[in-house]
Amino acid sequence: MSVADTVSQQGWRDFLAAQGGSDWVVLHGGAAAVFRVESVVAAARLAEAIARIPGLDGTGVLMTIADDQLTVRLTRGVERLEERHVHLAQAVSAVAREHGAGADRTRVQEVQLAVSARPDEIDVGFWRAVLGYVELADDNAVDPLGHGSTVWMQDLDPAKRLRHAMHVDVSVAREQAEHRLAAAVAAGGSIVDDSQAPAAWILADRAGNRVCIAAWPDGAGSALIGPSTTPDASADGEGRG
Repeated sequence: MSVADTVSQQGWRDFLAAQGGSDWVVLHGGAAAVFRVESVVAAARLAEAIARIPGLDGTGVLMTIADDQLTVRLTRGVERLEERHVHLAQAVSAVAREHGAGADRTRVQEVQLAVSARPDEIDVGFWRAVLGYVELADDNAVDPLGHGSTVWMQDLDPAKRLRHAMHVDVSVAREQAEHRLAAAVAAGGSIVDDSQAPAAWILADRAGNRVCIAAWPDGAGSALIGPSTTPDASADGEGRG
């Protein structure tokens, strides 16, 4: 692991240590919170008040206004979390409380598309071009509008046989992962691999299309979930179904 990798991981780990279990959920795409409001007008007013927090402007924050909620994302990538984001998160939560807006961790999630390929076949430039996305890191592409799912290029172990070239990653709050898993199984899904539970599970629909439900990185600081990453849902493995 390089010095740069260590520093980038330290940022989100420090954030999780300070804010874990609070209003904020640490997703694959960074720290996010959803605040419930009574109307789109209330959401807009809350967004304006948050925008006035000193030091927030120019940080890359993304806010999404809806009829009954305001979603605040402090970064577009988990490895971009820094010490300043801890203080910004506290300030945002304080403003939300002043406006009577409660946080709802059950609504916080991120859906990501993982495109798998062997190292010499990865073609992130194609995906950026065809989707009109931009670079956030060397191995991904993000929607410049902040609406679409991030596309992530997943290195495939050359020793493994490629079975599914794409799969969906769903990043949720640590305490929501098993609820989402149960709902998916009740809807007809099957568990393909639970070897990294409770950090992550790979599921499949009846046609065999795969999805990974991940409580990581939000749960990385808990006693049950260690410093794991999402399992490889694109290659054949020993997973249980």
